[in-house]
Amino acid sequence: MNIKLVAVDIDGTLLNSQSQISERDRRAIRAAVDRGVRIILVTGRRFVIARPIALELALTTPLITHNGALVKHPQTGAVIDYHPLAASLARRVVALGRSVGADLVCCCDPEGLGQAIIERISEHNVRLRRYLDRAPLVVEQVPDLMAAIRRDPIQIMSSGPCAQMDAFERVLADELNGRVTLLKTAYPQKDMTILDILAPRCSKAVALARLVARYRLNRQQVMAIGDNENDVAMLQYAGLGVMMGNAQHHLKSAADYVTTSNDEAGVARAIERFILQG
Repeated sequence: MNIKLVAVDIDGTLLNSQSQISERDRRAIRAAVDRGVRIILVTGRRFVIARPIALELALTTPLITHNGALVKHPQTGAVIDYHPLAASLARRVVALGRSVGADLVCCCDPEGLGQAIIERISEHNVRLRRYLDRAPLVVEQVPDLMAAIRRDPIQIMSSGPCAQMDAFERVLADELNGRVTLLKTAYPQKDMTILDILAPRCSKAVALARLVARYRLNRQQVMAIGDNENDVAMLQYAGLGVMMGNAQHHLKSAADYVTTSNDEAGVARAIERFILQG
């Protein structure tokens, strides 16, 4: 295959279970870049916590964040592509979230590092607290999240036990009926789901397709690697979709190829097989 661009998810894909990049993955990525292949990180992460990964790998390609809602240059921070969620819909999401007791985060400030606005986080929601603690300087707590949404935000996100997030997703789907995009990242073994609420037609796949067109490539020249539900559309868009070995079993049928797990350098093994040995 003539792969010219590789789209790589971060969590559960590029990062191993210790949240580190293996040396084998580093070498494979650098070797692919040296061959002229573009490596693009595509993540549900906010820019502020995705950017260090791109800088660590010395990538100069655009960084797709917020599941495709915001694309920025990792070095300069320049906005390349942005599709915000309408403020009126964001406020409606907050109201619906309150009705089911969901913890909510409003992500704003596309031009900067990205601000996370919260009203409250439940005491039991330790993982969401840890997530916000990764970049505490850009977290703002307000007395009324709905009143704080005055401009179109990047997105609203929620995280909690899988059953609660599944219920919240159903409420949003029933009440908003296609007016927003709902993307889940589920970790059943941890009983945790991240639910991202974005503008219509936002996804990793759509953002990636725009960059592919920008580079005057076609989808058959793209390999995409991921591990979760929010990666499926991206893998199906790519000419070669690669699912990680640590993905849930029911997701693997969406891929053209299943590599090893994130603890077994699955990203490197895919790059070696389809690019470096080609």
